[in-house]
Amino acid sequence: MAEPIRVLLADDHPLFREGVAHTLASDPGFQVVAEADSGEAAVALAAELAPELVLLDINMPGIGGIAAAERIAAAMPHVRIMMLTVNDNDDSLLAALKAGAHGYVLKGVSSAELRAIARRIAAGEAYVTPTLAAEMLAEFARPRATDAFSDLSAREAEVLELLSRGMSNREIGDQLQLAEKTVKHHMTNILQKLQVRSRTEAAIVALRRSTKGAERR
Repeated sequence: MAEPIRVLLADDHPLFREGVAHTLASDPGFQVVAEADSGEAAVALAAELAPELVLLDINMPGIGGIAAAERIAAAMPHVRIMMLTVNDNDDSLLAALKAGAHGYVLKGVSSAELRAIARRIAAGEAYVTPTLAAEMLAEFARPRATDAFSDLSAREAEVLELLSRGMSNREIGDQLQLAEKTVKHHMTNILQKLQVRSRTEAAIVALRRSTKGAERR
């Protein structure tokens, strides 16, 4: 019989956390080795226990789930990371994937679905809730005016490049030695010129353009 998948569960809502722990523990294929109620606790317990799978909520006290995922992924690349959250927006999804998460699952899933998805992610697969995956793929497929990027100033192009690397406004400002307010102004111009609605869409457009550029070379 195969060894159970050792799981670390992090969520700051005790009732929900207990429910997920019970759902996983009811399957002999899983073993919940620890529970955490903050991002910092999740990072510390992951380093101490080296679980095969970490389930993280995004909105937790302290550093939060995305920052915790980034730290765990950097220190323990062999650990599989699954975000389990109510956040169904593209910004959170993109940030989680850039942080190193291997799965992004909304909390509305059934117990059976949760176990099946957790097993797939632990086995090395990537998983994103289908509705969110479809939205992101639609953004990649959406046609854009080919000359939209030519309207960007040199500084706006730099800001967009750093945005596509997953940087926040503050990090972009630090990199370019600009005030965060100035970065926000450039971001507003970028969204208008590229005719997109959010930072996530702008990053996707930039990534798609760089990918196509690489294919042409």
